[in-house]
Amino acid sequence: MPNFGRDWRPPACTGWAEVGFTTLVTTVARFRYASEAEGLLRHIGAISARAGVRYWSTTHKQWQTLVVDAYALTDSQSGQRRKDFTLEELTAGKVLYFEQADNLSGKAIYRMHIAEVSADRVVFDIQNVSTMRYFLIPIFHPGEAQSIYFLDRESDGVWRYYSIMRTGRGANRRLVGNESSSINRAVAFYRQLVGIPTDQEPPAAR
Repeated sequence: MPNFGRDWRPPACTGWAEVGFTTLVTTVARFRYASEAEGLLRHIGAISARAGVRYWSTTHKQWQTLVVDAYALTDSQSGQRRKDFTLEELTAGKVLYFEQADNLSGKAIYRMHIAEVSADRVVFDIQNVSTMRYFLIPIFHPGEAQSIYFLDRESDGVWRYYSIMRTGRGANRRLVGNESSSINRAVAFYRQLVGIPTDQEPPAAR
């Protein structure tokens, strides 16, 4: 039986060194996708398409916009805005940066690492590189909001999706401890990636 307590150790496949978490959400799904892996990579690189992603707010009991704005960056510095990442840039080992503003943690810079790319498998991970705040109150320090995504072809036209989203032990528990909200946020990003309307009923958690 795995240990999901304070000293939980991430699987080696994540590359995460720090133990423990404040919140931990895994999402597992199977979806139909007619295009090849290149199509999924284009979705991953289309950072601007994240803007407008919606999720079910368990606090307000309604669909709300999760991502207010999102755009690719030329480097890890804020303000170096550029067009979405191209397919040619999304190669194994590549590190890219983008900036995103959401309804909880405001604007932050993220690092996206493309871990694996093949015709049948795509793996990438994302983590914040700037402090994320809610009304000036720090929520996550750099590296405390992490996610990793595994996309594997199961058969022609069918793919498997597996993700882990974690907030570190130093996260502000009062602001990020809502389990249902964390689930809905994770599912919103899954839906956006695979082309499902992010506010499609029903939400994953009420």
